[in-house]
Amino acid sequence: MLGTLAETDLENAMWNDIAAAIRAAGATAGESGVARPVGGGDINAAYRFETGTHRYFVKCNRRPARPMFDAEAAALTQLGARIRVPQPVCTGVTGDTAFLVLEWLDLARHGDDARLGEALADVHRLTMPRYGWDIDNTIGSTAQANGWLGNWADFWARRRLAPQLALAATRGAHFHEGETLLAQLPVLFDGHAPAASLLHGDLWSGNAAFLADGIPVLFDPASYFGDRETDLAMTELFGGFSPRFYDAYRAAWPLDAGYAVRRTLYQLYHVLNHFNLFGGHYRHEAGSMMGRLLAELR
Repeated sequence: MLGTLAETDLENAMWNDIAAAIRAAGATAGESGVARPVGGGDINAAYRFETGTHRYFVKCNRRPARPMFDAEAAALTQLGARIRVPQPVCTGVTGDTAFLVLEWLDLARHGDDARLGEALADVHRLTMPRYGWDIDNTIGSTAQANGWLGNWADFWARRRLAPQLALAATRGAHFHEGETLLAQLPVLFDGHAPAASLLHGDLWSGNAAFLADGIPVLFDPASYFGDRETDLAMTELFGGFSPRFYDAYRAAWPLDAGYAVRRTLYQLYHVLNHFNLFGGHYRHEAGSMMGRLLAELR
C-alpha cells in the first residue's frame, strides 16, 4: 500500500507540473487536471489531459526524450503554416519524465482525401535552397540526422541510407548490396534535381486524419527539407491512401519521370528502419529492394 501511495503521489506531482507548464506557455489550465490514457503508438505513453473545460493531448517518455519532443513541436509549428496540425503547447520535464503537450483534436479516419492531397502539395511548395533541417530528430525512435547538404544524392546517402545500413550491421545484418547501392546513387538520381521541400517525413496513413468537417490533419512528423517524392513514397508503403488523394496531389503538382524507381529507393529507408526497430521479415524485404534497385543499373 505504501508503494502504491508513493506512486500515486509521484503521478499527481507530474500532472501538476504539466498543468503548470501549460499555464506558463499561456494556455488555459487549472492547478491540476484529470489524465486518461489513450492510444499513442509504440514509442510514447499518451494521455488526454482535461483541465476544466480544456483538453490536451500529452505524450510522455523518459527524460532523455526531451529533444525528440522539442523537434516534434518545431516540426508541427512549421507544418502548421500550410496544413492543419495539433498545435504544440509546450514541452518540458518533470522528475524522470519528458513530456509534449499538444492541442487536443477530435479526429476521424476518413474525410476529404482530395483536400489532403492538395494540402500536401501546398506543404511541399515551401522550399529551402539546401537539403536538411536546423534540428536533428527521430524516425520512430531512431536518430535522424538532418545536417544541411547541397546535393540530394549526397544527402540521401550520408544522412539516410548509410546510417540505417550501419545500424543494421550492429544488429547482425550486413547488407553487402548496400555499399554498392550507396556508390551508385548518383546514377539512380541522374537528371533528378528536386526542390528541397518541407516534408512530413513519416507520412503513412496512421499519421493523417480529418476533423469532423473533413479538414485534413497531419501529426507525428519527422520533418526536414528534401525531395517531395519521399513523402509520396512513404504513403504507398504501409496501406496507402485513396486514389482521390493521389489524383489530387498529381493534379496540383505532377511527379517527375523516374518516380517509380526512386519510390523503391525512398521506401528502402523506412524498411531498413523497421528492421532496425522490429527485426523480422523487414530484413528480407530490404535485401529484395536493394536487389531490384541494383538491377535498374544493369
